[in-house]
Amino acid sequence: MTPNDFRKLALELPGAVESSHMGHPDFRVGGKIFATLGYPDATRGMVRLTPDEQELFLKVDPRGFVAVPGGWGQSGATHVLLPSAKEGAVREALQVAWRLRAAVAGKKRRAKKKRTG
Repeated sequence: MTPNDFRKLALELPGAVESSHMGHPDFRVGGKIFATLGYPDATRGMVRLTPDEQELFLKVDPRGFVAVPGGWGQSGATHVLLPSAKEGAVREALQVAWRLRAAVAGKKRRAKKKRTG
């Protein structure tokens, strides 16, 4: 898998947009980051999962996924090792990360609407 393959899969998701965060591309839904690309180097992507989902992807494709070091990884941030990751697993991980962040964005939108409406 190449960085462009990762980008294409991320941008296929409904409402997904590419932006930038700390000098590298990120992918957002409802203003919330669900994936990044190119950090710490061009061979990696990252998906924001729950710890349980992270554990599942580490088992499904151990050569393609690894927990981000430190607290971010403990909370579910997961590196995608692009050269060895399986496309189907990456597609699924991006979909899971997208759903999680879309749900957060939707809750915040509804709460804001209640306060102002």
